[in-house]
Amino acid sequence: MRAAIVIGSIALLEFCCRAGLINPLSVIPPSAMAATMVGLLADGDLNADMLRTFGTVAASYAVAVAAGVVAGAAIHAAPRVRRAADPLLASYYSVPTFIFYPLLVAIFGLNVLPLMVIGMMFAMPAMVIATLQGLDRVPPVLGRVARMHRLGRVRAVMLVTLPAAMPQLFNGLKLALAYAFIGVIAGEFIMAGGGLGYAISYAYDSFDNRTMYGVMLFVLLVSSGVNGLLFAWEQHINRRRGR
Repeated sequence: MRAAIVIGSIALLEFCCRAGLINPLSVIPPSAMAATMVGLLADGDLNADMLRTFGTVAASYAVAVAAGVVAGAAIHAAPRVRRAADPLLASYYSVPTFIFYPLLVAIFGLNVLPLMVIGMMFAMPAMVIATLQGLDRVPPVLGRVARMHRLGRVRAVMLVTLPAAMPQLFNGLKLALAYAFIGVIAGEFIMAGGGLGYAISYAYDSFDNRTMYGVMLFVLLVSSGVNGLLFAWEQHINRRRGR
């Protein structure tokens, strides 16, 4: 059903564009987007932008996941801190994070570091919330089982706590990845001299719709593909847990 909806939507958009129902200055046919994307990749025009954007996303995502898990575990272990942090985490995404971009540029300079920090600021709260939810759902009896088997603290976390919290942690991993992409690419729109976000913005300012939609389609496919891999990994782990 999901595939049918996606394919039907693409076919409808293709028909409307080809029939002239949609202004080509606004949207081009999906087939033209795909052809432009393939051409850009074949010519190597996006190589430098891909390296910059994906490297920044990967770095901010890795830091956000690691720091989010550690911060979530620390908050979960301190009930008073948890009561103070819960309202802040619940309202975090209502704050326009990009207002800090000029401050980050003033601190780190006009380079890739402000984009990494923006991506981390977008992704980390999702990982903190997922960690808290996962630890909340770990049955207390598992802790007693770990103590009965005389597991050390590290082994208990690795063999008992993390596997029990894994479903919620995977939700955090998927959300953090999406937010990291959003933060980095949107940051490249605002102030950057390279990257896929900059390429989209430059094409938009130049009225180059084909390049703009080709790069947009590429970003969409890459982010969806990586999230699909995480989903497949999650399903594999769930099947193992079921067995």
